[in-house]
Amino acid sequence: MNTSPAASTSDDIRFATLAPRAGRGALTIEYQWIHADRSEAPIALFLHEGLGSIAMWRDWPRQLCDRLGMRGFVYSRPGYGRSTPRPHDVKWPVDFMSHQARDVLPALLDAVGIDEPERRRMWLIGHSDGGSISLLYASAFPRLLRGAVVIAPHVFVEEISVQSIAEAKVAYERTDLRNKLGRYHADVDSAFYGWNDIWLNPEFKAWNIVGELRSIDCPLLAVQAEDDHYGTMAQIEAIAQSAKGAQLCKLSIGGHSPHRDASEALNDAVEAFVGRLA
Repeated sequence: MNTSPAASTSDDIRFATLAPRAGRGALTIEYQWIHADRSEAPIALFLHEGLGSIAMWRDWPRQLCDRLGMRGFVYSRPGYGRSTPRPHDVKWPVDFMSHQARDVLPALLDAVGIDEPERRRMWLIGHSDGGSISLLYASAFPRLLRGAVVIAPHVFVEEISVQSIAEAKVAYERTDLRNKLGRYHADVDSAFYGWNDIWLNPEFKAWNIVGELRSIDCPLLAVQAEDDHYGTMAQIEAIAQSAKGAQLCKLSIGGHSPHRDASEALNDAVEAFVGRLA
């Protein structure tokens, strides 16, 4: 696998430059390989949550890659981590996740040299908004994916999500949450308000991607915890009704971040699912 000339390294973090396209300017994306020496192994590509980044995953992607025997590819979406920040006067559009799935992610794969044969063996591992983007990518490129695991994904807007995101805004502005998130993002206000503003935008309440799931044609595991305060089982049940062959994993505990709060149960479920298909 070749790395494009547009990529540079800084310690174990690399940066890829995506050329301007219609609707966006040039972007710099931070990314990281896990077990890059496993050149023959399939790639597990990780897509983070709405406030996530490479650093916020901590060691979980490596743990899962060890279980699965895969290479890992982790990146920070534009606006997060050390990738190009969102300009403070720019609001994410209602279809921002579709834009990430259909434009930004394919451009990044091109930039780092992940070609079509590699993509056909690739797995997406997406959390929260990253889970939604994974579903949208699987829908848009059904032949260029081996499978997907989506953890606490959103396919429509629930009131529990809006309430929790509104509470997060209060915490960000009145507690030390801003300082805590600042450890993981070069421009923490860009990261937080990009996510918070769009989810609290009244127009976003109509966002719904359930109909798009019908074109997914790869193995799919959807995971949801009972005690998630950002979404309910209705999310993955809607996935099962629309995406043919989707399998569900319902966890009794794990909150909105089972990879952190119920990692053993989650890892067991993912390993069993992938192993049956190996």
